[in-house]
Amino acid sequence: MNSEVIRVKSYPVIIEQDQSGYVVSCPVFKGCYSQGNTIDEALNNIKEAIELCIDDDEIPVGSIIVGNVVLER
Repeated sequence: MNSEVIRVKSYPVIIEQDQSGYVVSCPVFKGCYSQGNTIDEALNNIKEAIELCIDDDEIPVGSIIVGNVVLER
């Protein structure tokens, strides 16, 4: 019986809307970003970009994201 261990790891992403759709980045990997016309498309594209960073043995940056900052102006 072949019992493969599947590892699941989650990565934070930042989604920003621009004039033509959505830009999404993964701050864990330097320069890891993508885009899409919809949020779903952008998220699927960033998954591919993250997989490429992992496959290329990219070394994650040393930041730890612990939350958000809200500014009132």
